Amino acid sequence: MKKQVGVGDVQLSELAKRYVNEVLDANRLSYGPYSERFEAEFARLHGCAHAVFCNSGTSALQVALAALRERHGWRDGDEVLVPATTFVATSNIVIHNRMQPIFVDVTLADYGMDPEDMARHITPRTRAVIPVHLCGLPCSIGPIMEVARRRGLEVIEDSCETMFARYHGTTVGAFGAVGCFSTYVAHLVVTGVGGLATTNDGDLALTLKSLCNHGRDGIYLKIDDDQGVTRERLVEIVARRFSFVRLGHSLRGTEMEAALGLAQLEEREAMLAARRANASALRAGLADLTGRLALPPHPAGRDHAYMIFPLRVQGGAALRQALVNFLEESGIETRDLFPLLTQPIYRALFGDLTTKYPVASDLAASGFYVGCHPGMSQGDLDYVIDRLHAFPWPDRRRR
Repeated sequence: MKKQVGVGDVQLSELAKRYVNEVLDANRLSYGPYSERFEAEFARLHGCAHAVFCNSGTSALQVALAALRERHGWRDGDEVLVPATTFVATSNIVIHNRMQPIFVDVTLADYGMDPEDMARHITPRTRAVIPVHLCGLPCSIGPIMEVARRRGLEVIEDSCETMFARYHGTTVGAFGAVGCFSTYVAHLVVTGVGGLATTNDGDLALTLKSLCNHGRDGIYLKIDDDQGVTRERLVEIVARRFSFVRLGHSLRGTEMEAALGLAQLEEREAMLAARRANASALRAGLADLTGRLALPPHPAGRDHAYMIFPLRVQGGAALRQALVNFLEESGIETRDLFPLLTQPIYRALFGDLTTKYPVASDLAASGFYVGCHPGMSQGDLDYVIDRLHAFPWPDRRRR
């Protein structure tokens, strides 16, 4: 049987199983004590006062932009800057909020938004910017925040692929008005489905919760908000608990996902250590291919959580595709390195923009990624290294 090495993995510990069983024994699946604990601990680990648990990272992004639009009275067609290299959700949620995504080129230094190109794309209708921390590595969030503050823009951090990582001492998710994270399968913390939005603004956190709960009045967001209160408060809650004050969505998570997430937060150090060790092994084993294969960037002053292990082929799109096919035929799973502008729906909506974004276009043509998750054994790592060497690279010297 051919060896299989995936880009992600799910490992449910005994602690995670115990927490889920406690949820089942409590006979409560809706928002409750595990969700509250998960939110509080996640917020603490990311240097924020609040975290809002929802059903996906995309949902976190959706309500983050909706909440800021409501607060500031932004209009249909107002502009939001997004990087030209990212997962489609980053840009899709701008369109779903009836605003206009404006694409910004990225840098090879971190595959994130280029702060200089960002400044060039700001117009009188620009309202916000959504920088993305890709692959487990913080983007150039410091300079991006400087430009945003200078030009009066709100910042939403798309940190769906990056948790626990610091940029010059500050953790991702704590820079902008809202930070958005995903706990989907193959991410750093895996709950099956799930996401979180972090913020230091209590009023904004309440709006985020309301938007995830059909737009419900913030006086009643969980089933026991009417328990243990004064008579006067109970009367007020009863009068308002079926009141909806904004157009919201059903984007809630359950106690079971929260239980899985809470257990993994407690086990995060081992998970991060394994990912970093695996990445180090891949770096060492592939060091002699750096003329043909660009290894993941890792600028000084930034932690790297290594959700995935991105690679770039030196030699064009045809060579990259041949290499990807070779790896897949060898049982090594790959994924494209987040091409956005070349997606069929984006070509249909915006036309061919590739010439306007040369770095993003290069990444789309040359980039892909493989796994470096804790489920990979030394044998898996050795196999990936061996197969990358075994590929018939052009002009390979005979030994």
